[in-house]
Amino acid sequence: MVQTSPLADSEPFQGLKGLIFDCDGVMVNSLDANRMYYNRIREHLGMLSMTPEEEEYVHMHAVLESIAHIVPRDRLAEAEAFRKTIPYRDMLEYTFLEPGLEHCLTDLRDHGYLLAVNTNRTDSMEALLEEFELTKFFFPVITSAKVSHPKPNPEGVSKILRAWDVRRQEVAYLGDSSLDERTARAAGVRFWAYKNPKLSAQVHVTDFDSLRLCLQKARQPG
Repeated sequence: MVQTSPLADSEPFQGLKGLIFDCDGVMVNSLDANRMYYNRIREHLGMLSMTPEEEEYVHMHAVLESIAHIVPRDRLAEAEAFRKTIPYRDMLEYTFLEPGLEHCLTDLRDHGYLLAVNTNRTDSMEALLEEFELTKFFFPVITSAKVSHPKPNPEGVSKILRAWDVRRQEVAYLGDSSLDERTARAAGVRFWAYKNPKLSAQVHVTDFDSLRLCLQKARQPG
């Protein structure tokens, strides 16, 4: 289901030229992968597994911020050194593409919409896109390694706007967390919430098949 808020335009795609995607929790379900990844680091340090609150934090934030949040300060260098030895592809079998995503991306692209990624992933985004054969859909792909300040700083969105040469009013950001909501607000673009009714958003998207139907309706004559 796609629902607009009372203050939203009656048509979510009205005036829209581009859609920016968050990755984790939107494009992929990576909760298990993230949990295993960061718990492997803690296990190496002789620490217990993360708490549910820590799991939520690392699911949203960049890797260095996440490690700093779950590891004692005097062991950060040790944790980072070990992190670099973990092959990210070991985590891909625990990462699952959101149902309907590829068909939705195909429809969006075929109707001329610009598509980009803005994520707090650091060095794993390209591998993930290659694994699921999604590289062809997105330009640019902005990670925390490509900006001076990760989300919720709007720097990543600003880079995308410049690459596309579009106005802020012509772009929507699809995310699933308060961090994404803050990013969109700071960047001055529309915010669409994915599977999170607690967020304040112009549009609430419950699944990608519903978003496709909304797109098809928007493109019908009259």
